[in-house]
Amino acid sequence: MSSRFLVAMFFSTIRNRNTMVSFIALASIIGIAISVSSMIMVLSVMNGFQYELKNRVLSIIPHGEFEGIQKPVSNWQLLMKQIKQCNTSIDSVAPYIRLMALVNKGLYTKAIEVRGIIPSLEENFSSFSDFIDSQVWQTFHSDSQQIILGKGVADSIHAKKGDYVTLMVTTTGSNELNKLPAPKKIRLKIAGLLELHGQLDHNLALIPLKDAQKYTQLGDSVTGIAVKVNDVLNAEKIISEVNINLSNYLYSSSWQKKFGFLYRDIQLIRTIVYLIMVLVMCLASFNIVSALMMTVKGCSKDIAILRSIGADDVFIKKIFVYKGIILSLSGSSIGGIIGVIISMNLTSIIKKIELLVHHNFLSRNIYFINFLPSKVNFFDVALIFFITIVLSLLATWLPAIKASKLKPASILNSK
Repeated sequence: MSSRFLVAMFFSTIRNRNTMVSFIALASIIGIAISVSSMIMVLSVMNGFQYELKNRVLSIIPHGEFEGIQKPVSNWQLLMKQIKQCNTSIDSVAPYIRLMALVNKGLYTKAIEVRGIIPSLEENFSSFSDFIDSQVWQTFHSDSQQIILGKGVADSIHAKKGDYVTLMVTTTGSNELNKLPAPKKIRLKIAGLLELHGQLDHNLALIPLKDAQKYTQLGDSVTGIAVKVNDVLNAEKIISEVNINLSNYLYSSSWQKKFGFLYRDIQLIRTIVYLIMVLVMCLASFNIVSALMMTVKGCSKDIAILRSIGADDVFIKKIFVYKGIILSLSGSSIGGIIGVIISMNLTSIIKKIELLVHHNFLSRNIYFINFLPSKVNFFDVALIFFITIVLSLLATWLPAIKASKLKPASILNSK
């Protein structure tokens, strides 16, 4: 085994008569390195999007919601206990009030979704406190005329922390026929900003639950019950099973109805990337075939000498298999190191490029995040290495067979 490996190393470093052999060998190494590094970076970006979806978006939005049909939920304390008891997959529950409103400051007005919450429950239910100043969250209580605005909302109305804004919400209003509910204007102080670096920043605001009940004249009722599950990908099934077992008939929904397309898109792109990865690796491996075929031609006399001193077909074949592995490992190692280093710093690199060109590639009012995430998964790196080595082994088979079929007598007798 060691003697064959040394022979392979000799063929890899030998000064061939034709410099084109060395050039093609170098091109195959570079091609594999570029392919491996590119695949690692692309898959790291996909992993980054999936990570941010799970740990940023899904840590804020409920995994499922139960709402009253055309009326608020009055017995929500009892309903929360029932939901918890219906399924062991329910991790936590919390009441909420959701209303559409207009927020105004000076000449600027924006339509937003206002969510009434109980801060003490939200600490165990969601990660709002991770994206809001801790001091703001601790002093965010009812009857204080406070509101927490998304950073995008605040920027669009040119407001900042400490400013006062006017919130216009609908109340029960007049019951007369053909008359819309009268809007109620509420002056609130911006207690803090919710900064998620994404689309949610541009349409979300938070107020205490009791304040929301007072503004909407709901009394002790709420819009619905939000739940968190411990199996996020099966949230739809869990929510449906719970709803069937509830005593009240409620409308249920899960995050998969609203944001499920994001997860499906990520998985679809990942599948396409894997397919492209195999095709690109096949193309890079084709250079190995060319390099080895020209090596066979350029080193035919060396092969003939080996055959004349007793080397059999299997020995000759293994020499070129080892040479292909050497080329593949060289390219894969270089590409893997470059790919991992770039992937681990890709977010900061893209941010510097955005500052340089004065343009954000991911707009926060369109995408769920406004930066390019990257998270290296070493299983993907290992898989890329494995696929590269396998394709390289297949690529060495034809040159190895050709080398084993050379006739030493005719080669050594030729001038």
